[in-house]
Formats: sequence, C-alpha cells, structure tokens
Amino acid sequence: MTTGYARALALGSALALTGLAHAQQNSVDGHSHDHDHSHTHSGHAHSHGSDDIYSGYFDDNQIEARPLSNWEGDWQSVYPHLQDSTLAPVMAHKAETGEMTAEEYTAYYEIGYETDVDRIVIEGDTVTFHRGGETVEGRYVDGGYEVLTYEAGNRGVRYIFEKAGGDEAAPRVIQFSDHAIAPMDADHYHLYWGDDREALLEEVTNWPTYYPSSLGPAEIVDEMMAH
Repeated sequence: MTTGYARALALGSALALTGLAHAQQNSVDGHSHDHDHSHTHSGHAHSHGSDDIYSGYFDDNQIEARPLSNWEGDWQSVYPHLQDSTLAPVMAHKAETGEMTAEEYTAYYEIGYETDVDRIVIEGDTVTFHRGGETVEGRYVDGGYEVLTYEAGNRGVRYIFEKAGGDEAAPRVIQFSDHAIAPMDADHYHLYWGDDREALLEEVTNWPTYYPSSLGPAEIVDEMMAH
C-alpha cells in the first residue's frame, strides 16, 4: 500500500483510484465500496435499521467510536479460498442478481482480496501479521475514524488505529471497515494498512478481507452468501 514492509504485506494494494477526495468527500465509481454490496434504495427516508447501516445508509449521530477489541481474535484471509475456487459458488450467486458474470466477479475480487498476509491475530492492543512463515507485530492505539461518502450515495466508516510500539516493520496505520458504525464484535472485516493515513483513505481497489480462522471453507461460503 505504501512504502517498506507494508507494501510487501499486500501485493497490488497500491492500486488507488485517481481523482478521489479525502474523508467525507471520498467516492467510489458506482459501487458500495470495500466490495460489491450494491443495493437499491428509493430516496433517503430510511429508518436506518441494521440492514440500512450494513448497506451504508445512516446518520452522523449514529456513528460511535469503537475499541480495537471489536476485532480481537484469530483471522484468516479469504484470498486463498478465491484462488482455489472455493468461493466459486459465491461468485455465481452474485452473478444471479448482479451486473457482472461470475467470471467478472472473480476477476474483481482477485484485485480486491489480494494479499500475502494470510493470517492476522489481534489480542489486546497487539496486532500480529502472518506472512508465510514470518510475522511482524505492532501495538496500536485509537486514531479515531473517518466517514467516507461514495458515488452511489451510501457511506462507510473507517476505524483507524496508529502504531504506538512493536516491530519497525509493522505498518504505522491500520484501518478497519466491517459495515458497522458502533461498538460490536466483528464477524469479518476488510483491513487497510500502510504508513500514510490519508493515502489509505483513498484505497478503494484492494481490501484484504478476513474471517475467523475457526471457520472452514464451506462455512465461509455460507457466511458470504448470507449477506
């Protein structure tokens, strides 16, 4: 994504779209960001229940700070499951109602999910990145959050944590996106990492995605198709 080890951690993560504004002016070309969660809404007279929030329709006064413990646990990347065709049923399912073929969705997620960090362990204030047989570890403190507005009209919240100690090679900044906007334990998440907070906010083409390591391939497929 940026320089040093953080770039090596996620292959292709430097693919940022040009012409994007920061923070609340950020936009994505026609999709609901972080991955393909396109939904049709008429007007903006929403009750802002959980389904609307997941889809990116909420009010500012609903957003709350979240602790790192919301993402605590042992997490696996879904990228290997895309590569070995485990997620083929998910791509076919998307194609049934989406605007692309299963092959096109697969190519889209090939860019989106791409990473060589196959496991992340979060315990207390410590985040450990597993890359093959190597690990780097950082201690992170709350860095607030940023609200991003997308071209489709919906929004998302990036929860940001900044390195306070640990290995020099650990990224300086990590940003979580999991479709929630208030404290709750994540069941999966998209993670952005690097050394430049603002540059990461503009990263909309690569969003390494993690599910609990306790889930088997079939369970991940079931979880994805349930959304």
